[in-house]
Amino acid sequence: MLDRLQAEGTATKDPDADQYLRDEPNAVLLGLLYDQRILAETAFVGPYKLRQRLGHLDMQTIADMDREAFEAVFTEPPAVHRFTNKMVDTTQSVARILAEEYDGTAANIWREGSRTEVEKRVKALPGFGPQKASKLKFCLYYFGHRDLSE
Repeated sequence: MLDRLQAEGTATKDPDADQYLRDEPNAVLLGLLYDQRILAETAFVGPYKLRQRLGHLDMQTIADMDREAFEAVFTEPPAVHRFTNKMVDTTQSVARILAEEYDGTAANIWREGSRTEVEKRVKALPGFGPQKASKLKFCLYYFGHRDLSE
């Protein structure tokens, strides 16, 4: 996906989704969350689909949504992710943590600190392990949020 971004100027094959990833830190984090057993291009379009359907990507609002209502939005064809039940729950859990601990924005996870510190914060989130945490530096760099190369 990131090779395509360099070669063709689009990571997701959807220029609007790419722009949203550059503009919205929460989209980058959720895209990385969804990058599990589906194509990365599809995973990173997921947050853009959610914003189109919800009209926002506000973490507090997503955390507070009724699970069934959020699931209905999430599964609207084409579904945000093929593992609906797991990703609906994990998305709401991540949204809750972002709202409560990071003032509603993933940017506060990576705004300060070393790469190691940022990766530690990300690994503490539901659905994120060492592999996803280590991919974050590439996503942040390519979408213009922060250079974590050390």
